[in-house]
Amino acid sequence: MSADKLNGVIIAAHGRHYLAEVDGVKLQCVTRGKKTNVAVGDRVQLTRTSNDQAVIDSIDERQTLLYRSDQYKSKLLAANLTQLFIVVATEPGFADDLISRSLVAADAAGIEAHIILNKTDVTASLDKTRERLLPYSSLGYPVHEVSARAAPEHAVATLTPLLAGQSSILIGQSGMGKSSLINLLVPDADIAVREISAALDTGKHTTTFTRLYSLPELGEHSSIIDSPGFQEFGLYHLSEGMLERAFREFQPYLGGCKFYNCRHLIEPQCAVLQALADGKIAKMRHTLYGQLLHESAQTLY
Repeated sequence: MSADKLNGVIIAAHGRHYLAEVDGVKLQCVTRGKKTNVAVGDRVQLTRTSNDQAVIDSIDERQTLLYRSDQYKSKLLAANLTQLFIVVATEPGFADDLISRSLVAADAAGIEAHIILNKTDVTASLDKTRERLLPYSSLGYPVHEVSARAAPEHAVATLTPLLAGQSSILIGQSGMGKSSLINLLVPDADIAVREISAALDTGKHTTTFTRLYSLPELGEHSSIIDSPGFQEFGLYHLSEGMLERAFREFQPYLGGCKFYNCRHLIEPQCAVLQALADGKIAKMRHTLYGQLLHESAQTLY
């Protein structure tokens, strides 16, 4: 009897263990050999080995891939995304560095980026937080204001239309209310997490893995991915050329420098540095660009 060949989507990953969904059925999966280059959201070819288990034979071509990297290794976040939502809140404080890096990663990968400002009911910090987000909204990144706890219906009404027909991921630091938003947008999320946790044998550490929830009621190909909170977003994998293009405010000036291989750091007659001096590029963003250039030069892998 020939083994079952199946097409599935990876809906959760924990270490080298994966969970794929095939026509509504969840299968525990492993890769052939020691390869672990599978991401949540990947469309995969599988061979079924038992009722609830399968081996991943191959990964279909990805439309997009979002990942972090440091000097030594990279960590896949999700594949085939169309949208990235960065969740921040009025409290606790959030890191501008993480927002900026996430936006650069999204632009470099060709993924649309949005910012969700949660906990707007904490009015004491609201004006200051809005002010901190102005540099991003002025670059054209939409900011959506919600309060998952105080105004859940408004949060659902605000975010649900944005998810229709899209493959989205929510990222952010711990404590921003990401889980509360997921529970609003995916009413059965808690049950799904328990199922996935049991299937992947992760014990009680339900927040340590990335997982995908289908949203069929919002139309075909609608899904939302929840990821563990993280504090750093390394982008060591982005080359110089990718970096300068991933800063959208640089784009009008690229090609206008005196030297064709200008790095936009200290070179004379640099159009980007002139725009910085004229206040058309934020100093914070140019500083980050220099930092990312330095990081990309350190890569060892």
